[in-house]
Amino acid sequence: MDKKEIEKLINSLDQVQKSKLMNALANKSEAERILRTPEAQAIMKKLKGEK
Repeated sequence: MDKKEIEKLINSLDQVQKSKLMNALANKSEAERILRTPEAQAIMKKLKGEK
């Protein structure tokens, strides 16, 4: 997934979802907590083409 695809995905969110995502990513500790979840790890593996 490239930058344009990510931007398209973010822009497809409704305002509430988009706001929550942007706030979570702006907070370093919250972003790290989210990225450590099994769900986030699975998504990152898919995006990288790993199984």
